[in-house]
Amino acid sequence: MAVDIIYETHATTTDNEAGISTGWLPGHLSAQGRDEARELGERRGGQDIAAVFSSDLYRSVETAQIAFPDGRPPIHQDTRLRECNYGRLNGQPSPLVAVRRTRHIDVPFPGGQSYRQVLAATDAFLQYLARHWDGRRILLIGHTANQWALDCLLAGASLQDLLAAPFTWQPGWSYTLPSDWGSRPGEPCRSQL
Repeated sequence: MAVDIIYETHATTTDNEAGISTGWLPGHLSAQGRDEARELGERRGGQDIAAVFSSDLYRSVETAQIAFPDGRPPIHQDTRLRECNYGRLNGQPSPLVAVRRTRHIDVPFPGGQSYRQVLAATDAFLQYLARHWDGRRILLIGHTANQWALDCLLAGASLQDLLAAPFTWQPGWSYTLPSDWGSRPGEPCRSQL
């Protein structure tokens, strides 16, 4: 068996529109973002999703609540799905953060965290899913750093390459999580942890 993962980033925020990297700040959806969240619910409704897990940062929570206003499937918040903490750069212009990303693979942003720490948190979350949600389809709503971590952990992509390239949005990504995740040595990218 395996866990079928559908991954979606939170909908557009007022910070996104202003060119700001929100990081660990809450963030709020813009009017466009609220429309996108409704579209997410329409796109994913009826796909036999057992549960939705979102980052506990407000912009992800807001996306999940608008997409699934009746609470079906059940929505759970998880801190392991947070965006990278840019520390003193939370809330700063996106170009300023983007040019520094590859410098913070192992070295945390000043007052924040490294992308390797995001990778480890995502890996811990995947271990939880493998233990408790095997054989089910799960929808995750998070941030760009989580999507890069999933690409690294489950698709074998290079963390360095992912951080060096610009993020390209799409209407969701699909991943398969083996049921024995965490118990096998040598999974793609886990050696980077």
